[in-house]
Amino acid sequence: FHVRAQAFTGRVSEEAVFSFVVLPPWYATWWAYLIYALLIFAVITAIVKWRSRKLKAENRILEERVNERTAALEKSIEDLKSTQAQLIQSEKMASLGELTAGIAHEIQNPLNFVNNFSELSAELIDEMTEEIENGDLQEVKAIAADLKDNLIKINHHGNRAGSIVKGMLAHSRKNTSEKEETDVNALADECLRLSYHGLRAKDKSFTAEFRTDLDPALPKVMLVSQDMGRVLLNLINNAFYAVSDKSKNTGSDYTPTVVVATESSSEGIIISVQDNGSGIPESIREKIFQPFFTTKPAGSGTGLGLSMSYDIVKAHGGELKVDSEVGKGTTFRIHLPA
Repeated sequence: FHVRAQAFTGRVSEEAVFSFVVLPPWYATWWAYLIYALLIFAVITAIVKWRSRKLKAENRILEERVNERTAALEKSIEDLKSTQAQLIQSEKMASLGELTAGIAHEIQNPLNFVNNFSELSAELIDEMTEEIENGDLQEVKAIAADLKDNLIKINHHGNRAGSIVKGMLAHSRKNTSEKEETDVNALADECLRLSYHGLRAKDKSFTAEFRTDLDPALPKVMLVSQDMGRVLLNLINNAFYAVSDKSKNTGSDYTPTVVVATESSSEGIIISVQDNGSGIPESIREKIFQPFFTTKPAGSGTGLGLSMSYDIVKAHGGELKVDSEVGKGTTFRIHLPA
């Protein structure tokens, strides 16, 4: 400050200079600001550490929950696999039951012939003994000729029963994953007869016409015959079920019919199973190969038959296709490479 004083006499003094410094309050000093900065840093650090500990705790809880859910999911998957395996086994056992019934019928037929011709031969021997006592050699020769014919027939039908048993024994001993040259015509014909007789054994009232249209020039194909036989049995059983179901709701002019056919194609062979049942509505045609899908009443099927068949055909490098017209029938076609 520059100051001058004036006396009452009017004289002015010399200019005086005063210097002084105004200090800020303590809360505005540099060390106060440093303390503020340190406090803010400490608070931020504390918040970050607290948040980090909280996040770690939440992560641990989340991991525990994920582990629990994962364990529960793994258990559910194992239970589902177990249930699916049981259903697949149930489907196989159902097919085996129908197959066994058909085989029993196939064996019973030749055994009936053997029994009948044996009884007839015993009667012929009694007649021949009487003619020998009567001295009628001509009649003895005629009876002997009949006996020989009977023995030939007994041998033929006995061999037929034996071949069925041998075939089934060989069939049961095969490695299910081993392909071999297979006569598809013979396999299709056998499956058709076994399916029909198996269903007849379960339901005596069941009846239907069935026939084959087999290509005699069809080449043998490398197949797992046991698996492909299961596919054919399933398709044929479904066809018989379809015509049987339709016959229950149709007049006497309807003739339930199932046809199994084979043919050669440029890419291999085609096996078809055709029925004149009610057909498959277009709305569900895309779903029939899905696992567990079925249109049969509860307890009449697992819904795995067509799904398994589709997978087996795919495993052979082929395709399983379906054509159907509501009210007229359905045709399943198996396309297999040569």
